[in-house]
Amino acid sequence: MTQNQPAPRIRRSPEQVRAAVHQAVVDLLSDPEGEDLNIPAIAQRAGVNHTSVYRRWGSLDALLADMVTTRLERDSPLNDTGSLRGDLIAWAEASVASMHTPQGRALVRAVILSMPNGAQAQSDRAGQFRRRMRSIEQIRERAMARGEDPPPLEEILDQLIAPFYIRTIFGIDLPATGYPELLVDRLLGGSDPDPD
Repeated sequence: MTQNQPAPRIRRSPEQVRAAVHQAVVDLLSDPEGEDLNIPAIAQRAGVNHTSVYRRWGSLDALLADMVTTRLERDSPLNDTGSLRGDLIAWAEASVASMHTPQGRALVRAVILSMPNGAQAQSDRAGQFRRRMRSIEQIRERAMARGEDPPPLEEILDQLIAPFYIRTIFGIDLPATGYPELLVDRLLGGSDPDPD
């Protein structure tokens, strides 16, 4: 099956349909020469009837929001490196690795395309953001349990997280090496634990 051919329609469970539709969104967003993102194109790529997609999600915005939420919920806490700096660098390195994949870039595009307008949509987006920040909060909690003094979440957002997304949104390449350490050291006060 070539990339532009629809998946064959077979009987699937609701969760299998959801996964196939989400993957179709990622595939279409990842394809620089792909067609416009719309429900008929997504349904065709997923191998489901477009009426099923409308019935389940109601709109493209709702589908994109569901896909974003599901992907963000896959984040799991990273291993404890033993220090705040190490944990933040590990988180940042994982983010850089994700942004270098078509799936990671597709997720950022989906976030942008589903920017909320109404109050309910904004509330839903705030919930997505809280899920994204859960792993950072876990890093902060581990640091406090070790007696370290982590920066507030807002500072981590502004100085560590925002640069990754801004660069991805505007198509500015993320440096291949050293960028996570640079941002984390700036965030933590510019200290260099390895001065030699």
